[in-house]
Amino acid sequence: MEQGTKQNPWQLKTAPGTAEYQMYMDEKEGHKIIVCVVGKTILHYDARCLEDLHAYLKSVGDWVELGAADEQKPAKEGTVEAWGRAESNPIGGWYGLKKGFRGRFGMYVPPLMETLGLAELTHEAKGNKMRAIS
Repeated sequence: MEQGTKQNPWQLKTAPGTAEYQMYMDEKEGHKIIVCVVGKTILHYDARCLEDLHAYLKSVGDWVELGAADEQKPAKEGTVEAWGRAESNPIGGWYGLKKGFRGRFGMYVPPLMETLGLAELTHEAKGNKMRAIS
């Protein structure tokens, strides 16, 4: 069975390895999305984030801090989280799609990119980073 479907989601852990969650690809209103299931909480991210973040990391050419933050909190400048909500990114804003749950991009998307072979992550207790794998 193909991995990354609702029936066979990716089983992931946050970069520090402290929390487990699932992700799978789906479609909503004609757009490809990534569904992220963390306990009873369900988040949605625009699936374009995988290709766009990979391209951004390649352009930086070095490690970028993850910097996860809830939607209601500001993201630290220069982090993956800040890029995932910046007006200067390829979609012009948030990759998170559910109002009130658009944050945490820097927490949940990077481990999926590592699983897909697009990026390398550090796995420390705090201050984790990622970089593109060409």
